[in-house]
Amino acid sequence: MAKDPRHTPKHQTNSPQTPFDSAEQAWFWFIQAQQARIDGARFAAGSGLLPRPCEPIDILQTLDRLYRQRKLTMDHLLVLRHYGRRMLPPDPRRAQEIRGYRLWVDAMEVLSPALEEKKIIRPQGAFSAWFIDRNVVSMDMYREAAE
Repeated sequence: MAKDPRHTPKHQTNSPQTPFDSAEQAWFWFIQAQQARIDGARFAAGSGLLPRPCEPIDILQTLDRLYRQRKLTMDHLLVLRHYGRRMLPPDPRRAQEIRGYRLWVDAMEVLSPALEEKKIIRPQGAFSAWFIDRNVVSMDMYREAAE
């Protein structure tokens, strides 16, 4: 069977991939990647410091899908863009950022399950640290540090 010249398979890496710890971390990574692309950087799959389970376009497509399903509004997207470019989430202690903080939290609550489903971020459940390969700090270490 001849290969279709219009179809290019995605690059598959053999190294273990490192999912993001949170939707917020994935979002800041996406913003940095987009800014680098705007600045003229060329990307090759798997060439980052840590092999990630996605490309920046995957996060953009997820965001677009959530917007089209009306789970996110334009206000959410504007807040994500603004604070993503600042590389800091909104601070609820600042009066000017309270509305932005609420929109940010809402957006992250919608984005997290979508990214978790695609295995872009680690499971976010209350006890998920017990079930995944992550360094979990024992209570004994806290007691020793307190002494």
